[in-house]
Amino acid sequence: MNTSGDDADFSLFISDLHLCHTRPAITALFVEFLQYAAINATSLYILGDLFEYWAGDDDIDDAHHRQVIDAIKLLSVKTSVYFIHGNRDFLISHGFAGAANIQLLADPTLLQAYGKRILISHGDALCTDDVAYQTFRTQVRNPAWQQQFLAQPLSSRKLQIEALRMRSETEKSQKSETIMDVNEGAVQALFQAYNYPDLLIHGHTHRPAKHVLEIDKYYCERWVLGDWYDQGSCLKLDRSGCHNLLLQLHQLKQSDV
Repeated sequence: MNTSGDDADFSLFISDLHLCHTRPAITALFVEFLQYAAINATSLYILGDLFEYWAGDDDIDDAHHRQVIDAIKLLSVKTSVYFIHGNRDFLISHGFAGAANIQLLADPTLLQAYGKRILISHGDALCTDDVAYQTFRTQVRNPAWQQQFLAQPLSSRKLQIEALRMRSETEKSQKSETIMDVNEGAVQALFQAYNYPDLLIHGHTHRPAKHVLEIDKYYCERWVLGDWYDQGSCLKLDRSGCHNLLLQLHQLKQSDV
């Protein structure tokens, strides 16, 4: 995937919005972000956890989901939109992609843009110290498990997901912060597997930061995206490099993103 650029050419990266009907202000911020910031970008990459959870593409007509889908589809007329699955919305499939006019990408995906090689990922696969989560991740990413789960009524699936979310919150409160962060060995192995890209951009950990790495004498950067719990967060990438941006509701009309 190539992005040729001029001075006005830039891409935006976001993740961990966790949109849901109980947080309407954040949904409003996201729609405003699409209308006033992403509309000026060449590409928008959503690196997982767009929604708090996704029970299946047969739920696209939910009023809140439709609001988000319609806003993304409107953006896609001008800006290319790409999506990588997160740990909350791994069941998003071609029904959603078609409705929102987005392109689904593998996790990870290697981009060539602005003179750099850029690896993008949700980031949860890098948290290898959390053995219980990785076991769960392997199970729910299995196509046979997904087929069996999606064969159940939508209402039943939602109840099961709510139960899983409650259990997950309880388990997270009992885990150390280190276990829930990325494993440095896993990060190094990923850079090595993709022949030392210039940048790795991911979310999931909710710990926005720039990490400068030297791996096998190669200079690499790891950029972690922020979440959208209290405000918006995105990474802007152009030929001058990466820029972390924080977004507040009703400020985007005056934004220079």
